[in-house]
Amino acid sequence: MDGQTSFTLGPSSLTEALYESVRKRIVNGEIAPGEKLTEIRIANEYKVARPTAKACLERLTALGLLRRTTHKTAVVPKLDETEIRDLYFSRETVERAAVAALARTATVPQTAVRAQAAMKAAAGDMAFASQVEADIAFHSALVAAVGSRRLSRMHEVILGEVHLTMGQFQAHRTTHPMNVVHEHDDILKAIGDGDPDRAQQRLTHHLDQAQERLVSQLRRERSEEART
Repeated sequence: MDGQTSFTLGPSSLTEALYESVRKRIVNGEIAPGEKLTEIRIANEYKVARPTAKACLERLTALGLLRRTTHKTAVVPKLDETEIRDLYFSRETVERAAVAALARTATVPQTAVRAQAAMKAAAGDMAFASQVEADIAFHSALVAAVGSRRLSRMHEVILGEVHLTMGQFQAHRTTHPMNVVHEHDDILKAIGDGDPDRAQQRLTHHLDQAQERLVSQLRRERSEEART
């Protein structure tokens, strides 16, 4: 990267704006797996103080978007198949609890409905990055609507790595964008119908499909690397 490159932050709080900008660059692949991120680099690129850069890196590390090496340098990770399957095991455990709780009272969160509308629009426009953002927002809304701070904290950590893998492997591109939209519709309908068992079944099917797309893409990439 050109050492003279700098990035402009949005109008929100400096720390939050910095975090959002770096997060998006990681998820979108602009900052590649294995690439190092240091306080000095972030401070120079964004013209911020090093304590602000440090806070950003610490938050990204806590959410799994960065990992510390033995020398404590933050690098962008790339999950292997075992890690992806463990990630989705954890994700399913949390999200099944959430959709069941919502379905018991037939509570369909309006935040999830809005995220689903955004996802449909993104799918119609074939806007991959927007589709991924809306997908993450949809699942976050389901868990947040339960009202459990601890469940939401666990889910936030899990979704950090989920978002990372979705961006790196771009698995959404391997299926028709409306397929994911329809799976979300099925989950919302089961919740609205007050059917916890069906809500969990629809969620599990949805996450199984997502996991297999990621694993398949990972295997394809490894196969291509082995041939070169």
